[in-house]
Amino acid sequence: MATLHEQIARARDALAAAGIDPSEASLDAELLARFVLGWDRAHLLAALRDPAPDTFDDRFEPLVARRVRREPVSLITGVREFWGLDFEVTPDVLTPRPETELIVEEAIARLPRARAALIADVGTGSGCLAVALATELRRARFIATDISGPALNVARRNAARHGVATRIDFRRTDVLDGIDDVFDVIVSNPPYVATAEADVLPIEVIGHEPPVALFGGADGLDVYRRLFAAAAARLASTGRLIVEVGYDHNDRVMSLAKRYGWTLDRSRRDLQGIVRTLVFLRS
Repeated sequence: MATLHEQIARARDALAAAGIDPSEASLDAELLARFVLGWDRAHLLAALRDPAPDTFDDRFEPLVARRVRREPVSLITGVREFWGLDFEVTPDVLTPRPETELIVEEAIARLPRARAALIADVGTGSGCLAVALATELRRARFIATDISGPALNVARRNAARHGVATRIDFRRTDVLDGIDDVFDVIVSNPPYVATAEADVLPIEVIGHEPPVALFGGADGLDVYRRLFAAAAARLASTGRLIVEVGYDHNDRVMSLAKRYGWTLDRSRRDLQGIVRTLVFLRS
């Protein structure tokens, strides 16, 4: 009888043969095995040399086959970790990325935890930003917007899952349309892929994530334009607007922000050294 190690290794090789980067293939095979078993990583590592449970192969192989077809692991399992929290993920929302945690860090750095702040999350998607911030800033209240009703349903479930639903007001609208509140911080991970860049996106992205959460018009800046215009009257004088930007987009976003009367306060790079987060204040 094959051990867990042997079955996971076969899955890893199948994923690598399908064109998935070997390091990612190894991680994905392990994640799928843990999902089937319901184990944490320590438990799996301790049992790798043991025979696989009787029903393991019947459940594991179909999931591996889905990943071979380049379906994202987050959609296969229905969950993605963000800020140490498990978030429900469906085809209606963007899968949370590790680099987006930089926005959480920057927002927390600007708000004392004891302060009863008001925060906007524009384009909330899965709700990962609003929910993560709500778990850290226990006195803060939030308005989280999205134009997608199905995405807001996912976000509401994630807020309930983590016990913060009573402090987040989810609203279906474009950017900040119809919202008159003044915020201490506005955060956003807007759609920023230019439509011409669709053919260079990975299959996992273009084939499985919602276009409304990916594409920001011909130059990728459409939502930034609306956000920079709308946020000017919705941010407290000492507040900050914190946004994510795409690969090599930071100069274009900063130039656009300047035209709308914003000044760069701080930028943050991800682990690959790419500028991913920009913090703005009003000029």
